[in-house]
Amino acid sequence: MNEAIPRLELRGLRTALAGPYSLALRPGASLAVTGPSGAGKSVLLRMIADLDPSEGDVLLDGRSRAAFAGPDWRRSVVYVAAEPGWWHEQVGDHFQDRPLALAARLGLRALTFDQPVRLCSTGERQRLALLRALSLDPPVLLLDEPTASLDADNVARVEAVLRERMDQGMTLLVVTHDPAQAARLGSLHLRLAEGSLQPA
Repeated sequence: MNEAIPRLELRGLRTALAGPYSLALRPGASLAVTGPSGAGKSVLLRMIADLDPSEGDVLLDGRSRAAFAGPDWRRSVVYVAAEPGWWHEQVGDHFQDRPLALAARLGLRALTFDQPVRLCSTGERQRLALLRALSLDPPVLLLDEPTASLDADNVARVEAVLRERMDQGMTLLVVTHDPAQAARLGSLHLRLAEGSLQPA
């Protein structure tokens, strides 16, 4: 991999209401985005993940998003919503293999895989969604309020796993309302307001 090529690059990414957004993040870098509710932080992540309509371009390792099939892009640039979707009744059915060691590091018990999603707490579902995303070993991870429902101990567990993945080259873009988390996780911290990204 050519170190001069960004892992994730936005080139004039925009909608009629927001942007254009342009930035470049190297492998292992992290961007924390803060800003008021309703400013469009979640929409920005969804635009990058190709889940919401947009103009402009997004590149992964120098390759335009247009060159990827949609599912292939979303397996490489993985988006975890603040309220993740579940399409099977049982937790375990969302995983090809059960990543028990990583689950334990996130504070999840092995028997969680054998129960219905509806019996999981909000915090368990947040960590399961993160586990599902990390199991894909994505080069880019987009997280929307990933620890909003977690206690301090589980926040620390999640952040430790994320820092380890970044040390291994994963690029992270995280939306958070917690300035302290933005400082801990973001090698770059920007504020989204009035449709533009600004220095925090």
